[in-house]
Amino acid sequence: MKRIRQPIIAVLGHVDHGKTTLLDRIRHTNVAGKEAGGITQHIGATEVPIEVVREIAGPLLSLWKGEIKLPGLLFIDTPGHEAFTSLRARGGSLADLAILIIDINEGFQPQTLESIEILKKYRTPFIVAANKIDRIKGWKVVENEPFLVNFKKQDQRAQGELETKLWEVIGKFYELGFQANRFDRVKDFTKELAIVPISAKHGIGVAELLVLIAGLSQKYLEEKLKIEVEGPARGTILEVREELGLGTTIDVIVYDGTLRKDDTIVVGGKDRAIVTKIRALLKPKPLDEIRDPRFRFDQVDEVSAAAGIKIAAPGLDEALAGSPVLAANTPEEIERAKEEILSQIERIKIESGEIGVIVKADTLGSLEALSKELQEKDIPIRKADVGDITKMDVMEALSIRDEDEYLGVIFGFNVKVLEEAGEIAKTKGIPIFSGNIIYKLIEDYEAWRKEKEEAKKREILAQTRFPGVIRLYPDERYVFRRRNPAIVGIEVIEGRIRPGYPLMKQNGEKIGVIKSIKNKDDFINEAKKGDAVAVAIEGPTVGRHIHPGETLYVDLSRDDAIRLVKELKNELDETDIRALREIARVKKVKDPFWASLG
Repeated sequence: MKRIRQPIIAVLGHVDHGKTTLLDRIRHTNVAGKEAGGITQHIGATEVPIEVVREIAGPLLSLWKGEIKLPGLLFIDTPGHEAFTSLRARGGSLADLAILIIDINEGFQPQTLESIEILKKYRTPFIVAANKIDRIKGWKVVENEPFLVNFKKQDQRAQGELETKLWEVIGKFYELGFQANRFDRVKDFTKELAIVPISAKHGIGVAELLVLIAGLSQKYLEEKLKIEVEGPARGTILEVREELGLGTTIDVIVYDGTLRKDDTIVVGGKDRAIVTKIRALLKPKPLDEIRDPRFRFDQVDEVSAAAGIKIAAPGLDEALAGSPVLAANTPEEIERAKEEILSQIERIKIESGEIGVIVKADTLGSLEALSKELQEKDIPIRKADVGDITKMDVMEALSIRDEDEYLGVIFGFNVKVLEEAGEIAKTKGIPIFSGNIIYKLIEDYEAWRKEKEEAKKREILAQTRFPGVIRLYPDERYVFRRRNPAIVGIEVIEGRIRPGYPLMKQNGEKIGVIKSIKNKDDFINEAKKGDAVAVAIEGPTVGRHIHPGETLYVDLSRDDAIRLVKELKNELDETDIRALREIARVKKVKDPFWASLG
């Protein structure tokens, strides 16, 4: 028997842009106020019955032709964007639709951009809630009023400021590849992104937002929302949590089928598939929060998709957030479920044995997302696993650094660095890039690597002589001093010269070292092809060792040549290459090493 389930709506956005406040307004709760620092700490799930949507939206629902048949909306409130990566179903997104909340006064912040990237990657349709319009100077607040009604009450200046801010948001979306517009100006919701200006704090615009979510879900997602109620349940673990009197429990979104008390379920563990039997199904009351319920959970005998449910069962201590949850009641079903879950986990976890970075994350979903981003950046991975950063991770990174100094690092997404691991990493100089914004982790790594590469290049440049060929002017008037040191006028024929460079003659004979270079009245650190300068050369005597009109060459070492060809190739221009070939031609007479460069 098929029926339409309620759509799963993920609420995403930057920290403190109003995700939980919006849901509090819909639920008439104060979860945001109870969170540490007002920032969501755990993933929340709330069922909003369609009757509540009708109550808030009122006559606006009549804008949609035909009756809304949805039983309700299931909202998922995420800490930042990261939990969204845990909302996985069969390799895709568990969310049917998303609300991206943007503080219209702050605009696009790091987690806003990250959320958009995740939504694009999972191809999840979304609506934008442009929040905190009440903070526009002089905005007249009327509690719970539809935006279009409230907007007409504003003076021209406030209306103009809102329009300006909206156009900035629309412009940024255009840069990111989206056509966007204010929701009431959208002609085709499949081609344009709808932006609903709201005040989550005062309920302004919430009616239109709910109407859009319900209407779009029914219009465009109806086939996706049809489920086989009687089939075995499939779900995803949001959180693994310790509950007083229940032990370790899992908060689960059931997105398909029906789950019953006493069902056998298979879930992903750290190193194995966990098979266990449901002892209790605990369901939050409508409009209540799975992570912080105001009322006691209802103990239920069964639950059908889509629903947020807390499962109490033995043996869940090592369950992984982001893992599938599959109901399986026969030995054959259990084996199939174990194979499916293990294959998913193995596909996400990496143990390559190759030279690469160490990756640790809090959930399978975030591990998968971070690993994909690294692979797309061509950053090889040695190991990717769920869990905190341990001493073993640091030791492994240390051994990798011995082979590649740029890959002996650890990425930690939303995980702790255990004390001993942190101490060893600090002592041994193993970089740990940790945080809860994927692209920021990678940006920090790339900046660190670039800085390290540039420092190494500077060190190599300081140690390496570049090739150069000079010719003494044939006129005796350009011999300014004959010895101690000899000072002569020269032209740089090819390449470059610097103070400290040794010189040799055309027969390979060493004749002295450039002490200084002078251009008119100024001493300079470098002269390049075409420059006419005076050089002081320590060692030779003009007329005995060197002569006007003679060509001299920078006396490069083998190490210089190897560094120039291997590590500084991009630093050489055409004249440097010609100078290197000239020097090789001189030196290969006595040393075959130079034959390949001549």
